[in-house]
Amino acid sequence: MEHTFRLGYQSLNEETVLDQLPVRGHLPSWLRGTLLRNGPAKFEVGKDQFRHWFDGFAMLHRFSFQDGKVSYANKFLQSDVYKTSIEEGRITFSMFATDPCKAIFKGSMTASVNANVSINKIADEFAALTETPLPIAFNPETLDTLGVIYFEDDLKGHHGCAHPHYDFAQQATISYMTEFFMPSQFRVFGLPRGSKRRYEIGSYPVMEPAYIHSFGMTENYVVIAEFPYRVNPLEVLSSGKPFIENYKWRPEEGTQFIVMSKRDGSIVGRYHTEAFFTFHHVNAFEQGNEVLVDLSAYPDPGNINALYLDHLRSFGLGSEVDKNGSGELRRYHIPLRGESASYEVLTPHPLELPTINYHQYNTHDYDVAYGVSINKEQPDVFTNRLLRVDLKERTAHIWEESGCYPGEPVFTPTPDARAEDDGVILSVVLNAHKGNSFLLVLDAHTFEEIARAEVPHHIPYGFHGQFYTHLA
Repeated sequence: MEHTFRLGYQSLNEETVLDQLPVRGHLPSWLRGTLLRNGPAKFEVGKDQFRHWFDGFAMLHRFSFQDGKVSYANKFLQSDVYKTSIEEGRITFSMFATDPCKAIFKGSMTASVNANVSINKIADEFAALTETPLPIAFNPETLDTLGVIYFEDDLKGHHGCAHPHYDFAQQATISYMTEFFMPSQFRVFGLPRGSKRRYEIGSYPVMEPAYIHSFGMTENYVVIAEFPYRVNPLEVLSSGKPFIENYKWRPEEGTQFIVMSKRDGSIVGRYHTEAFFTFHHVNAFEQGNEVLVDLSAYPDPGNINALYLDHLRSFGLGSEVDKNGSGELRRYHIPLRGESASYEVLTPHPLELPTINYHQYNTHDYDVAYGVSINKEQPDVFTNRLLRVDLKERTAHIWEESGCYPGEPVFTPTPDARAEDDGVILSVVLNAHKGNSFLLVLDAHTFEEIARAEVPHHIPYGFHGQFYTHLA
């Protein structure tokens, strides 16, 4: 059977521990630590099929580096919904776009946590996250699931953030969640390092909440992009449709940026612009009387529909680029003393799953962004490029290889880094020609390949990960 990009949407059912992967090239001797990744890896249970890429059961992957060698392990996240589904041989709970359940927002929602999106440290625990505000802790060395992290406070919410920020000055995680009600409440909160007690920074009512996946943060502000992709909370309970199919796109309303003070939760302003949609913010920072917000923008949420598995397996993602637009790297200028926002395009290349040198440059002016990209001349494929964008020079470096489909690039600095891009990029790449995946290591400055470590099987396309120097 000929292998194609479609292999990335096929289930990986085996759990593996490999003490050493074969390496082509030479891993830097200074590269010590662990890359943890998360993403969907099982797309059917018995005769039941998940409808959407975002719904597949979460699998954790671990790549550990030491002395020029790399080991690998993978394991399913043992969420309640995963365990009950496997036991019963069917999908047992509603997901993002699969099998509606009218009780989705009742009770604790513990059973609905299929945390397949990202990885973060929450209350000093390594945790898998999704848009349900109940992270699942796991052991980063064994990948064993430890259970849901419950918070010791009274804050409530039904839909949350898969990409919390960390405020290094305050030593606190900053995030948000929406409590569906009439009216609903959009709530921004902080979680001090090592604590399980969240505190509210600020909140505001909204009659029809927007679908929001991530947000921006500067030194002094939280920046929320509210798109005209909104839902009536009562319809979620009564429509009989999967969660995301209750949202309606109303472009005539435009998008608004809401800027909230991190100090006291006050709304500094609401700034209007034309309608657009995004999954991922890149960075945000203050410059004079402006807030600058970089993100990967789409003209509408049509890319959500493009990610249904039947479509992806038949046509790929690239077939939707011309129809729905690609992830355009935009910089929005928000004048704090004005009323509307404007934007500029930072590169002509599509960019998604964006990353930066987060520890040193998040909330600050920066020069370099990384991401996956797609060659528009090959409209029948998945993301087939890695991109390094120089934001000052407005130039780009590209890594690509025939039949190879890279995932999110994770930046890892050298121990003595001085420049913003002193370090390497780590990306899990599907090799459709060979039918397996490999971990690619690029020089973060030149974007030239340093090494690759071969995995004996394919790894389904994943979402997000983090590199940790220490697992404590």
